[in-house]
Amino acid sequence: MFIDSHTHLQHRKYTEEEPHLTAQQLLTLAQEAGVTQLINIACWRDEWAPAIALSAQFPQVSIAAGIHPQDVASGPLTTVEELTALAANPSVVALGETGLDYFYENSPKAQQQASFHTHLEAAKATGLPVVIHTRDAEADTVAILKEHRNVPFVLHCFTGTPWLAGQGVELGGYISFSGILAFKKSQELRDIAANLPRDKVLLETDAPYLSPDPFRGKRNMPAYLPHTAQVLANVWQTSLPDVAQITSTNTRRLFSRLPLV
Repeated sequence: MFIDSHTHLQHRKYTEEEPHLTAQQLLTLAQEAGVTQLINIACWRDEWAPAIALSAQFPQVSIAAGIHPQDVASGPLTTVEELTALAANPSVVALGETGLDYFYENSPKAQQQASFHTHLEAAKATGLPVVIHTRDAEADTVAILKEHRNVPFVLHCFTGTPWLAGQGVELGGYISFSGILAFKKSQELRDIAANLPRDKVLLETDAPYLSPDPFRGKRNMPAYLPHTAQVLANVWQTSLPDVAQITSTNTRRLFSRLPLV
């Protein structure tokens, strides 16, 4: 059975695009595909309360809560106290996604960096791991992580360089692969996955984005996770059940608050 370590169950794409899909329908489809547990990402304040409500309704859904780096300029910067209060809810198993995104420049770099530091400080205070988004910001991401050693983290939806993957593992972090791993053009990414320690690899959908082949270009959903897992099994020259066991064990090790369901 698989764990989708990063998905956006309440994204507007599921309600605004045809066919409309409720969270319950997404979870039913996921269950049928062997995806039995999920971490729902709530990366803006307006998403926190709905995510907590959804988790209360569906015990297989846990939460990562924080402020996305692209959105930090859209409101007041979060505080350690605010994130610590969020973490008091047992359904919150991680903080984030946070990090640095210099590609879109939706938020000033200084504000992104300040928010990133705040999430890492809150992680120290709560003992929770941090879900990290990094794009076109590898050096600054690593430099900040080195200021907060021993904070558990995952580099989610990894598309970075071998250097970043190596630095992440050296600092004790995990690397999570999305449907991008299955793209035809992603051989370099598959090479990185082949060379990583297997106890440091997670799987995710980042749904509704980044559907793997053969669903490329369509709205993604957690039920598609096994297609990415099969690519990883091919890369590792192992079986799909082995990939399920390895990545689920890794996910539980990082997100230690995940319930058994």
